[in-house]
Amino acid sequence: MNYSERLNYVIPGGAHTYSRGDDQYPENAPQILEKGHGAYVYTPEGEKFLDYGMALRAVTLGYAEPTVAKAAFKQIEYGNNLTRPSLVELEAAELLCDLIPSVEMVKFAKNGSTVTTAALKVARGYTGRKYIARCIDHPFFSFDDWFIGDTPLKNGIPEEHYKLTLNFIYNDIASLEKIFAEFPGQIAGVILEPATLSHPLDGFLQKVKQLCHNNGAIFILDEMITGFRWDLQGAQKYYDIEPDLCTFGKGMANGFSVAALCGKREIMNIGGIKNLEKERLFLISTTHGAEMCGLGAFIETIKFYKEHKVIDHIWSYGEKLINGMNEIAKELEISDFFSVYGIPCSPNYVTKDKTGTISMAFRTLFAQEMIKNGVLMPWIAISYAHKEEELKKTLVATKKTLVIYKKALEEGYEKYLQGAIIKPVFRKFN
Repeated sequence: MNYSERLNYVIPGGAHTYSRGDDQYPENAPQILEKGHGAYVYTPEGEKFLDYGMALRAVTLGYAEPTVAKAAFKQIEYGNNLTRPSLVELEAAELLCDLIPSVEMVKFAKNGSTVTTAALKVARGYTGRKYIARCIDHPFFSFDDWFIGDTPLKNGIPEEHYKLTLNFIYNDIASLEKIFAEFPGQIAGVILEPATLSHPLDGFLQKVKQLCHNNGAIFILDEMITGFRWDLQGAQKYYDIEPDLCTFGKGMANGFSVAALCGKREIMNIGGIKNLEKERLFLISTTHGAEMCGLGAFIETIKFYKEHKVIDHIWSYGEKLINGMNEIAKELEISDFFSVYGIPCSPNYVTKDKTGTISMAFRTLFAQEMIKNGVLMPWIAISYAHKEEELKKTLVATKKTLVIYKKALEEGYEKYLQGAIIKPVFRKFN
């Protein structure tokens, strides 16, 4: 059996995140990776790819950054997981509270789904209400029922769970006002990302917060992606907005498993055991939630951010990449069909067919050809390890790729695409 067959034989989906599955990549993508270093990943056979997946955006400094690895290993040597709270657990929590103005208390976990679901649990416990409003435009919040049941994948999820999740539209405050009007006094919290591909317009985040507070609901910002990329203090600093609760993960610890539920003491302490007048809420309780190696990596990652101006680099590189790739598309006269857009620290590319319709077939073709040219670009996640040499390699690969793309527009993608078209993650049947 090849790697793909072996993976799918022992792991449902072939990976532990669906976005790593075979159906999310062209046929010529590496089936398995052995290691990463800097901005590159390597197969067991020694193939090398310049990577823009960066561990699903979790690696922001570069793979195997020595100072971070050393800090993590130090905590491993200290025992990695102790019977009472560890010193590094306290230091990491205090660092996060000192770093971000809205953060007064912290609960660590190992993945983002745990902390976003915990945020909703806190909101429900604090308000005594059951409904949650979530932004329909933001692609992923959790693997838990409240979110997955709100997608086409409803199998295994009781209807009464996902019926408590209501949808509103980003940058459309009227859509959220409608929810509050239809469910007066019943909304526990509102959860959304501060931004994805476009900035909030006309004070949208501020209006959401005000609407929440006017109606007694908790305002939650999911900074799983924006955190430690828009700004060292999060997109909440960039957009000058303080949430009641916020969640972080991904770029916290340069690939080590760390996520956090953070927020105001008055709200967070409902899960505490001291100075609590309200009924107690049983919040996150995980054996490995404060694993020492990850928290040591987190502390060192923040230090690296400050010393090397990582955020500035990511924004600058993103601008160069957007301009460079779009210039190539313009030169080839296909800019109406391929373009890179979005916020420079987290850009995206869009692929269209000859009718101008967004096309997964052409996205698959683009990814396929980039792989042929040594670049793995399922999406665009920029790290500090992406430097001028990597930019040049990317633009050379883009030029070769878009030449084929142009031919496919003229002659049909079927002539050039090898294998199946990438499928959406949220679909009912394979």
